[in-house]
Amino acid sequence: MNNQELIDKLKKIVKPYIQNEEAYDNLNEETKFIEDLKINSANLVDVILDVEDEFDIEIGDDEMEQMMDVKSSMDIITKKISK
Repeated sequence: MNNQELIDKLKKIVKPYIQNEEAYDNLNEETKFIEDLKINSANLVDVILDVEDEFDIEIGDDEMEQMMDVKSSMDIITKKISK
């Protein structure tokens, strides 16, 4: 899976939780979930659970704390699915 495919999948996952449509339309590796997309911390947990379901992976607490932006999330997902 290439980076753009991964971004596209993440974009679909976060769509129900975003509060900033403009930031969503311009979503890229630098996009921060809370600051840019205005996803609240409770919904961020839902995003991570949806990521686990979508990619059939398990994300530990330490990794969950790192998933604050698209790039960090992509790195964790890529590492998990390549095992």
